[in-house]
Formats: sequence, structure tokens, C-alpha cells
Amino acid sequence: MMTGSMDLLLGEMIAHNAGDPKRIQHLVKVHAFARYIARKEGLAGEELETLEVAAYVHDIGIRLAEDRYGYSSGKLQEELGPAAAEALLARLGFSEDTVSRAAWLVGHHHTYNHIQGLDYRILVEADFLVNLLEDGTGRDGIQTAWEQIFRTRTGRELCRVMFGLG
Repeated sequence: MMTGSMDLLLGEMIAHNAGDPKRIQHLVKVHAFARYIARKEGLAGEELETLEVAAYVHDIGIRLAEDRYGYSSGKLQEELGPAAAEALLARLGFSEDTVSRAAWLVGHHHTYNHIQGLDYRILVEADFLVNLLEDGTGRDGIQTAWEQIFRTRTGRELCRVMFGLG
């Protein structure tokens, strides 16, 4: 079982994104949707906690990419994020299994083909729910995402209801 603290992790991620309220709110929203979807889909115990950890740190690579390259593509986030996530989570005392899986999820959360594992699927769906709104995606784009990305019963229903899909 985990020994790290979810509240301490949230505080660390708020500090990591200091001065950037949009990113802070983004990670809080992704976490909330990931937790909601996961619980409705039956995830529990360490698998649920690991998903929650991954939701908080999923974009940890953005600032690193911007500092190093001046931009933060999804691929750069996937390349730079895992090591930063591992270091933070290990320092906070999360289990090796949690650290390893959360870092793996950080390294794949912008890769949408060959999604393996319910935790991976849920993280992608939660991130999409938030990004569709934050990016101002139009109705056609939302419909396409609903058809191509959302696979869990809960994620599909959330997307349908939130965005008024038929």
C-alpha cells in the first residue's frame, strides 16, 4: 500500500506550477474526473491511488519542455515527464509500483493508439474531458473524440452530457 500523501503531492504540483493558475486548475480537474470515472468503473485500492497520482503529475513535463526547448509538445511531455514524476513521487514516499506505473502513464498519456489498461484509458479520457473545454474544441471535434477516444461507459456518458451530444 502507498505511504505517500495525496495532499502533499497536490501541494507539490501546485508549487511546481506556481504562477500558472490554468495549469494548476487543469491538474485538479483531470484528477477529479479520473477519480470519478475510475470509481464508477470499479477501480479501487492501489490501482485507484496510482491513477490519482498519475492524474496529478501527468503534465509535469510541460514546464521542463518549455524551459529547455521553448515549447511543450505532447511528445516532449512524454519524454521529459517520467523522470521528473519518478523523482517527485519517490521523494514523497510512494511505493515503487506506484512510482513506476505513474511514470509510465506520464510517458504515454498523449499516445492514443494501443491504450492498455483501464488506468491508462481513464487518464486519457479525463485529460480529454478537460482539454476539449480548455482548448475550445468545436462540436465536430468533440463528436470525433467521443467516437474515437472515449471507451468507458462513464467517460462516454460524461462527455455526452457535458457537451450536449445527441
